Amino acid sequence: MDLFAFPPLALLLDLTTRALLALTTALEPVTAGAAAAVAVVVVTLLVRLALIPVGVSQARAEQTRARLAPRLRALQQRWKGNTERLQRETMQLYRDEGASPVAGCLPLLAQAPVVGLLYAVFLHPTVGGQANALLAHDLLGAPLGRSLVAAVTTGTADAGTLAVFAVLVAVIVAAAELTRRLLRPAVAPAAPAWTTPLFGALQFTTAVVALFVPLAAALYLTVTTVWTLVQRVVLRRRYPLPA
Repeated sequence: MDLFAFPPLALLLDLTTRALLALTTALEPVTAGAAAAVAVVVVTLLVRLALIPVGVSQARAEQTRARLAPRLRALQQRWKGNTERLQRETMQLYRDEGASPVAGCLPLLAQAPVVGLLYAVFLHPTVGGQANALLAHDLLGAPLGRSLVAAVTTGTADAGTLAVFAVLVAVIVAAAELTRRLLRPAVAPAAPAWTTPLFGALQFTTAVVALFVPLAAALYLTVTTVWTLVQRVVLRRRYPLPA
């Protein structure tokens, strides 16, 4: 079932497509055939700019959680036989400090609708009863509406498509590796030892996702990954974790 068949979502899909087409048209005199891809990059940057306050809040919360780690361990020792009381005391501690144990999920939740809309825009051959003109655009010969997996399975993966996806995935992997090395996660005190390598491995899941989504969405993920790395490095210096 297509969720975008429902009138409110169909209208949102139509408005998003029209906005991207208008931006593409405006960029064509400067960027020529890459106008639609550049439009996706511009939209990505606008979204990331709007999410800067969320990133700052996340950095503060991460710093607070790391600072509270000794007190959380003390609570876990004191109430280890009373799960309900431990949860209550833990949440009270976070409230007293103005922090949240789920603050790290906010950026993902905030940008999920944008990724979903981009995914939908470049998957629908018709939008608002008309042919989706964005599907006629490409990036260096790679169609913006086709994923690498779809191109390979249908036998339409030419050298240009493979090269574009290879560059995007390489950038995502490089950013993920730098994130893993430069930004150690603030792991919860009670977390098992195996969670640390797991968090490191999770940094690379975006590269896998980029293989399955349309090129436009993969482009969004690439720009987002690089932006997030730079932003977190800057904010980590502003809000360093306790040694």
